[in-house]
Amino acid sequence: MARKQRSSHFGHKCIVLHAYQQKRQVWRPSEMTMLVCTVWFCVIGQHCVTPPYLALEPDLGFSAVDHLNSLGDVEPLATSSFQDAASLLPTATSFLSMLGNPLNLTLLSSQLLTAPSLWSHPVDLQSCRKILSVFNTAAIAVLQNDTTDEPRIPYGRNRKIEYEAWVKAVAEGADDKSPRWRHTLLLGGILMGFEGQNRRGLPRHIRVKLESALARAAQLALEEVGPETGVDGQCITMVLNYTFELLSDLERSKLDYDRLLPAMIQSAYLSSEGLEGGYFLGSIDQDVVEAPGKQFRWSSNSPTFGIVSAVAARPLVSTLGPLSRLIAHSVDNVRDPRIVAQTVDYLAGFVRTLMVQWRQNKLSEIDVAEEAEFLDAESREITLPALWKMLRNCLYSVVITLRAVLGRTINDPALAANSSAPYLSIQCLHILRNMYFISSRLGQNASSQQTFVLLAAIDILSQYPVLAENFLRSIKPSDIGQIPAHPVERCLDLFFLNVAEHFPLVISSETSEELLLSAAFPYLAAGANSLLLEIFEAAHSLVLVVFAIPHNSELATKHLPFYIENLFAVFPNNLSARQFRLAFKTVIQITAPPSPLANTQPLLPSILLEVVHDRALNASSTPLPPQGPNPDMSQSPPVSEQAVLTLALLDSLSFLRVEDLKEWLPLAAQLINTISDRNMRHACIDRFWEALAGGEMDVDRSHCCVTWWSTEGGRELVLFGAETAENESDESGPYMSGAVGGVAPESKL
Repeated sequence: MARKQRSSHFGHKCIVLHAYQQKRQVWRPSEMTMLVCTVWFCVIGQHCVTPPYLALEPDLGFSAVDHLNSLGDVEPLATSSFQDAASLLPTATSFLSMLGNPLNLTLLSSQLLTAPSLWSHPVDLQSCRKILSVFNTAAIAVLQNDTTDEPRIPYGRNRKIEYEAWVKAVAEGADDKSPRWRHTLLLGGILMGFEGQNRRGLPRHIRVKLESALARAAQLALEEVGPETGVDGQCITMVLNYTFELLSDLERSKLDYDRLLPAMIQSAYLSSEGLEGGYFLGSIDQDVVEAPGKQFRWSSNSPTFGIVSAVAARPLVSTLGPLSRLIAHSVDNVRDPRIVAQTVDYLAGFVRTLMVQWRQNKLSEIDVAEEAEFLDAESREITLPALWKMLRNCLYSVVITLRAVLGRTINDPALAANSSAPYLSIQCLHILRNMYFISSRLGQNASSQQTFVLLAAIDILSQYPVLAENFLRSIKPSDIGQIPAHPVERCLDLFFLNVAEHFPLVISSETSEELLLSAAFPYLAAGANSLLLEIFEAAHSLVLVVFAIPHNSELATKHLPFYIENLFAVFPNNLSARQFRLAFKTVIQITAPPSPLANTQPLLPSILLEVVHDRALNASSTPLPPQGPNPDMSQSPPVSEQAVLTLALLDSLSFLRVEDLKEWLPLAAQLINTISDRNMRHACIDRFWEALAGGEMDVDRSHCCVTWWSTEGGRELVLFGAETAENESDESGPYMSGAVGGVAPESKL
């Protein structure tokens, strides 16, 4: 008794000795070490338990005294931590796969869920994942040990325990001594170990029972989760994220998605174990410093990069893709539609914070096209790519959730009501706007789901013109009439221009002039700046859409001269060849029949074509450099300014009246022959032939083209006009004896 009072550690050794003396047996090493492991959890947790009962295995000739002596060599701990107990988790994992008696399996499993050394400290999700890994690895080991043909390990399990008995014994460790959310770690780990990665290690009836137990444990645990999700809700989210694909449809249907969805949203986006509500992004600014050469540097050794790396490595963030699909599934299956609206509110708050935090960062002051100039090599190649990878994952996860929200809105009568649908659409558009600093780097067509979300939200909102107008006013540029200097503000302007072009059909002409044209005109009149090519094209596109709406004919008459002047002023320096051709073609279409503008200005199409024709005759024949960051745009064959103007004229032929078409067909053919470069000339010939025979024209225009091509010399003028011009000689050239020169050919008609 005196020895027990000298040391609390020796007192725990007496517990082990007490169990040994009561049974008077020589124990197997695995069983003895398991007891040592169990008691050690209690030692470092500063908590004494009654001597556990251990079922004894057949004698393998190993004395318990050896283990007691080794335990006595360890000094007692004054303090304890999860790291101390975690050092024994690999040993516990081995014993779970080696023990053959169900009572011992149950005892060790229960200790893993209740030991104070593991759970009396503040628990994070990494700690929970380690416990999950214990059961997962043990199940894999049991499966591999029983399927291998290798000889049994000495002192290993002397007899096989059936899968059903092993699973039942371990599952019984999830008892009333531990909270229910910890039970999901045990049951989820076993299911992953046997069935994950298509292992199919369990008989069907055992798997059905295990799936049912996991679903039941998750359901009961969700009932205990409070409004503010803590580690319990985060743990349930993690386990279901790992195991959801292993559950049958029947078990999935048993989950209470009304409780699960808020827990997952808060855990993934708002909690300290997830994306922290987006606040991690603002801390980067303090480590962005000036480097030699007037560049910014964000070092990979900085504390904030360590924070970003740690956030990206968290269990819920590193698996954000599968988790977002689980969230989308929950959105589809919640019973209360108000929870769907609450989910959108959570996402809106998260992305708003994310955008504000990015706006306050020095890195946001650098345009994507200027990064090579203003960022050092380490920032461009290491730190920023890691940050943008995580932000892209955030974008895709939010988009997947919004896709489910809009799908539910379309199909759910409660959400499709006038009191709900337009407001959900507005919130979805605000979310996309606040994340546009991410999606604009990827391109408009980078994600089909993002395109669906954008267009679906616009289609729904278009049914409510008043709300659509209010939405456009809420996102209009802060300084209408000026181009912002900050890249983030220009990015928001780009979103406004791209979204606004979908609404001129449902808003009034006055609103279009006040909001849309006033926001686009500053970019039309801007000087040459290749960095802003995309936003300039968006401004041109918006103006053309406004002009093309029938009820905006007076608006088009008022502003079209200004637009035409700017169109020729910015090409080719500030406008790509593709966009110029599209813009000019649209202008001709707006001014030609059956447009209302054609009734008041019938000669306007011919005047515009005459301007293009004259400019093409005097334009440069030097190939234009590729423009735009999109690599697909740079793969088109090189064309000169002269060739682009010629192609723009050819694009417009299908909109002319028949009388005007007869006049412009030979002029277009002659213009093609003035192009000196053979490849560019042939590209124009191909486009001319496509315009004539590709189905772009109606019956009357097609008849006119066929007549001109076949009987009026059009074919010869287009195909051989240039070669004839090159081979022509002067009148004093060589003639065959007796030939008559200088006589004009007679018409055979």
